[in-house]
Amino acid sequence: MQRRLSVAPSWPCRRPGNRAFTLSELLVVIAIIAILAALLLPALGRAKLRAQAVQCMNNGRQMMLCWRMYVEDNNDKVPSAWGSSGAWLGKNSMSWTGDPVADGANSSNWDIDRDIAQSCLWSYCSKSPGIWKCPADTSMAQATSGPHNGQIIPRVRSVSMLSWFNSSDAENFPGCSGYLKYAKLSEVLNPGPAMTFVFLDERYDSINDGEFCTSMSGYPDQPAAFYLIDFPASYHGGAGGFSFADGHSEIHKWKDSRTMPPLGSITKLKVQSPNNPDSFWMADHSTRKP
Repeated sequence: MQRRLSVAPSWPCRRPGNRAFTLSELLVVIAIIAILAALLLPALGRAKLRAQAVQCMNNGRQMMLCWRMYVEDNNDKVPSAWGSSGAWLGKNSMSWTGDPVADGANSSNWDIDRDIAQSCLWSYCSKSPGIWKCPADTSMAQATSGPHNGQIIPRVRSVSMLSWFNSSDAENFPGCSGYLKYAKLSEVLNPGPAMTFVFLDERYDSINDGEFCTSMSGYPDQPAAFYLIDFPASYHGGAGGFSFADGHSEIHKWKDSRTMPPLGSITKLKVQSPNNPDSFWMADHSTRKP
């Protein structure tokens, strides 16, 4: 018997081709990416703010170490915030418009050697200029000489010292007469070292000299008379960095929009700010009458 061999029919082999996305599929992918970005970007922004806040507090602690070492080496005498003997910075003033070109004409904004390297604290900070500025401060200035001539570079300082540390003009502002100016660390008894700030970050359209002035006008129980003399920074999501006489640092959240107007909008310092809880907080952490 003859055996039949059967052969399966030979069909042409289909190879998958390079199939392109349809327009609808591309739109769906783009929409998904946009949704994921919208969900992730705020979280990334918050993470960046937290990282900057941690670095800012670390800078504040380093500044306080420098300050305390100076005090210990000088028989408890504190550096002067401005104008008095032993001022922590010279009388050179920074510009405070926030405009890089206009402010660049003042070398205090961009030249470390102009002020920072001349400070009585410079030798105590291992000559580290980075701790003199909040990492979230993005202000710039256009250098007019030196290796960076013509370039727009970051400003060098955001840190200021509380005026009640032996400043020559702390008492010359509204409501400030009769309050204690600290000449020695041992005099910081009321409100006490943990409640008295020494350094803070001052916003770039307020910072001028080396001191930050707080007004005691209306303190504690006449809020209609509150003032803002200088304006603190609010670079950390509406909060600013502070360093205290006991050595700790913190990020303080502001409550009143008048304390943190849009950057670049301040054209006048020393303004009335009635019922401002932030003005009260700063006065409460500054000084008391003897």
